[in-house]
Amino acid sequence: MRSRAKSKTKIESALLRIAIDTGGTFTDCVWIDAESNRLCVLKLFSTLGDPSVAIAEAVGKIVGEPMAEAQSLEPLNAALKRRSPTEKQKQNQKQRQIETPRDRNLLLMHGTTVGTNALLQRKGGRVAFVTTAGFEDSIEIGRQARPKLYDFFFDAVEPLVMRELRFGVSERIDKDGKVLRSPSDEDISRLVEAVATARPDAIAVSLLFSFANPENETRVAAELEKLGVPVSVSHEILPEFREYERASTVVVNAYLQPVMAKYLNNVSRRLGGSRVFVMQSSGGLTSLETATREPVRTVLSGPAGGVVGAAAMAARSGYDKIIGFDMGGTSTDVCLVEGTPTTTNEAEVAGLPVRVPMLNIHTVGAGGGSIARFDAGGSLHVGPESAGAEPGPICYGRGTSPTVTDANLLLGRLPAKRFLGGEFELDVERTRRVMGEWLRKSGSKLSLMQFAEGIIRVVNANMEKAVRVVSIEKGFDTRDFSLVAFGGAGAMHGCELAESLEIPRVIVPAMPGALSAVGILMSDIVKDYSRTVMLTAEKAMPLAKLEAEFRELKQRALRDFEAERWKGEVQFESRLEVRYKGQGFEISIRDGARALAEFHCEHKRRYGYERVGSPVEIVTVRLRAWIKTDPPKLAAVGRRSLGSVAELAQVTFAGKARKTQVVERGDLSLTKKYAGAAIVTEYSGTTVVPPGWSYSEDKAGNLILEQMEKKKKKATG
Repeated sequence: MRSRAKSKTKIESALLRIAIDTGGTFTDCVWIDAESNRLCVLKLFSTLGDPSVAIAEAVGKIVGEPMAEAQSLEPLNAALKRRSPTEKQKQNQKQRQIETPRDRNLLLMHGTTVGTNALLQRKGGRVAFVTTAGFEDSIEIGRQARPKLYDFFFDAVEPLVMRELRFGVSERIDKDGKVLRSPSDEDISRLVEAVATARPDAIAVSLLFSFANPENETRVAAELEKLGVPVSVSHEILPEFREYERASTVVVNAYLQPVMAKYLNNVSRRLGGSRVFVMQSSGGLTSLETATREPVRTVLSGPAGGVVGAAAMAARSGYDKIIGFDMGGTSTDVCLVEGTPTTTNEAEVAGLPVRVPMLNIHTVGAGGGSIARFDAGGSLHVGPESAGAEPGPICYGRGTSPTVTDANLLLGRLPAKRFLGGEFELDVERTRRVMGEWLRKSGSKLSLMQFAEGIIRVVNANMEKAVRVVSIEKGFDTRDFSLVAFGGAGAMHGCELAESLEIPRVIVPAMPGALSAVGILMSDIVKDYSRTVMLTAEKAMPLAKLEAEFRELKQRALRDFEAERWKGEVQFESRLEVRYKGQGFEISIRDGARALAEFHCEHKRRYGYERVGSPVEIVTVRLRAWIKTDPPKLAAVGRRSLGSVAELAQVTFAGKARKTQVVERGDLSLTKKYAGAAIVTEYSGTTVVPPGWSYSEDKAGNLILEQMEKKKKKATG
């Protein structure tokens, strides 16, 4: 159910809005040229030690030189000016002297993988965990689920908080919110002293049943805040039942706070006080202050922008049922969208439950920089280890381990002289030499081309499994969807992936390598709220009680928007987490008069049966509140020739090399259908069109690839 509440004034417009997505290999920037109203793009290598350095460099370049230097692009087409090495050196010298002007009306929208990487690499803060006495080890005991049922040597995921940093306080609240025992002053004093002695970087507080009554938790947290370190409190971040998941989410938040606070402060400082918004995992923007206070909401920040961008771009071409396929340098993110992106509250990141709203994204360690290796039995594996930006693939000039990018280069699928619009030439000879030496040392009898093809087949198989997780395993037929391929490497593998899954078409948006940044540019300001209520519905929903719960959540949302000085019309969407009484799982449905009927229908679609007439439990109410950012509209699509010359290259498909046309995307005639095989190049990505596929660019600026009908064989005998 959607509703609106008007606030006093509209959102302030910014002269220049820049969206930046930082990843493991590249930092992608997009912005709207205020004069031409055209979308522009810039890609820089990420600075892994401090990603804010690359961000400052990118913004400095955008605001410190004429738009022509970053080349204002025809709508949804990217190709930077080529410069001689001497000019590049001069330009780099100039960039280092540029600082963002403090008086410039600049607004930065930012998606980041800093939180994700801190979790994956276990490089967060030193956290103290405070809970009800007797439950200190709940974050280690977990649910006792075995991810690998028959692996007796499987090592469980280590908790983020070591045993000596877990503290209990004597208190108790029952399931209905009644205070059975309040912590005494002496209890709290001993707790604060013990935590202070441990000297943590951050504190996570999660007491039992605090979602039903936060009285005890509020009192404990207030005393701990006097220690001067960040305190994450469960009834503020996740006021829901299931103590393990709630505690895990709050611990993750505390674990990321020191890292994200330092990083976001660096971004703000380097940008001279410009206003910064941060992308959330739920697909909406939030303020820099909120992201610093609740970094757990940003762990899928970058991939969320890709989902928003993929759905928006596909909708421009009339496709609303899509599977997003984002293949970057270190990982591949896949998602399924029917109409508008949906969120889940049952995600895991690095093996840890994180129960804040996230877009339903599944990630695998398969990207352009994924490293190939042979195991002890001689089987070929690709990923999840990645070469990243440093040292990078072999063809970048420093790496020494074979990667997916190197394999695509050797197979002719990645034109060496057209990478990043010709700004960065890939080293083919070094790749052949280093990969050949590596292959000989490994003792393999494969030829170099067989090895390269094997890498592509293995990584495709890994990505196919990921697509199946979000589609076929959820009861969806992939033949009803279109595959939106983006990320720097997505369009190179899209057709082969679609063919294996019987997906009828592949859509390659404009600027595929920077689509996550484009999605961030299109995102709204979003806040999510939830509360466990445990209401029973027999023949009808308890409407009065639900209205009271949602009314309170809406009032909280309005207060939060006002406290952060947001301006604009606040819109709401309310949902319910519902289950049959006695079940241990819930289904999310829209709030409204038909909520019960929708629950029965969705349960039957998902699980094959329904129990109409059985008691139904409304477990949790959820509210999404947002203010539309009203992003600038893009100019109407037009075409211009880039003056480039099509060329022929030897490209290997299915073990056979064939002469294949290499064309610049900007030179394609609008709506004209071409037959593959072909390699379509552009600044931010490369599209591989295998034999038997057609390709054309539509009026929305999307490249549409479809499998051509196979010629019917003549009947024999």
